[in-house]
Amino acid sequence: MWAKVESNTVTELIQRPRAMTVGGVQHPHNIFNSWSEAQLKAIDIYPVTIDNTNCKDDEWYNNTNVTYTFDSENEVVTGTYGTATARNLDDTLWTQADSDLGQLPEGTSVGDPKGNGLKTTKKNTINDRAGSLLQKYDWYTLRAASGGTAIPSAIATYQAAVRTKANEHSTAIDAVANVDALAALTFDWPTEPS
Repeated sequence: MWAKVESNTVTELIQRPRAMTVGGVQHPHNIFNSWSEAQLKAIDIYPVTIDNTNCKDDEWYNNTNVTYTFDSENEVVTGTYGTATARNLDDTLWTQADSDLGQLPEGTSVGDPKGNGLKTTKKNTINDRAGSLLQKYDWYTLRAASGGTAIPSAIATYQAAVRTKANEHSTAIDAVANVDALAALTFDWPTEPS
């Protein structure tokens, strides 16, 4: 990525090589690949360096837009992120203010969930994983329920262990106090029966 700089201010970002007019002169797109950095700087086009110091994993944080600045002394353009904010751990709810503005969807009341927080999202992921682990053994349960052969003890033990782990993981998720603690959680599952 490059930046066009005018009067020590970034005026345009150039995502990929393209033809452009600078100072009344039309330049082809290949200047970005064939010209040296010094030649591009001579027409006020500078490569952009992104500083990811403040950028955090967007699964857990909302990052700011990148701000681009030109350092005239060092002749570099740097893109920097502002301070990231943690995503909501808990669900957001519809409020009376939403109702007053007529924003409540039909069939929704004040206090109903408006959006899932990270805890709910992660617990849904845990439940989905548990469901997928158990699904391939459902036929044992159906067979036993319809009067067929009983579920083998190894399968029954595994099914119970998966449910127990899912509950433990959900309890651990509910117990976290902040986003970093949630991100640090690891989830193990029982070994499938052979």
